[in-house]
Amino acid sequence: MIQKIKFILTVCALSLIFYGCGKEANTVPESTTEKKTVGHLNHSLTNLPKVRLWLGSVELLAEVAMKSEEIQTGMMFRKELNENDAMLFVFQIPHRASFYMKNTFVPLSIAYIDPNGVILEIYDLEPLNEKPVTATNDNIQFVLEVKKGWFKKNNILPGTVIRTPKGSLIKTFFQP
Repeated sequence: MIQKIKFILTVCALSLIFYGCGKEANTVPESTTEKKTVGHLNHSLTNLPKVRLWLGSVELLAEVAMKSEEIQTGMMFRKELNENDAMLFVFQIPHRASFYMKNTFVPLSIAYIDPNGVILEIYDLEPLNEKPVTATNDNIQFVLEVKKGWFKKNNILPGTVIRTPKGSLIKTFFQP
């Protein structure tokens, strides 16, 4: 039974890795000249749950992307982002995350975060740039996207711990 659960979790993790936010969608040929995009929405997301995050003394209000379709779509198709708004991507297990900016018009900064809520890496991303930015660490369970330059402006560096009103990110999303 435990091996079956491990297998299912591994399959889910690999699915998230291959279909994660900004990953190129699978295409299914409809004819020899047409292709249909499959694997992510074709419009911006609305009504995602939100969570307050604290990075040191700085507060953010983050939309939470946990479902496959939410993770795949992320910030795509949005035209603006308020200064202290963000999107937090929650993955079931740690992995080597990779994001890009397909259909993303707002300049973003991204933080790759370990299961303990510690920021390990921060990168600036350019609108519509489809070159993936892959984490150097394979222990990424959370990813935080904010307006480009937000981390620098707020003096948030790797090593910063993120917490919520319920405590750690793991406790908030994976423990009752």
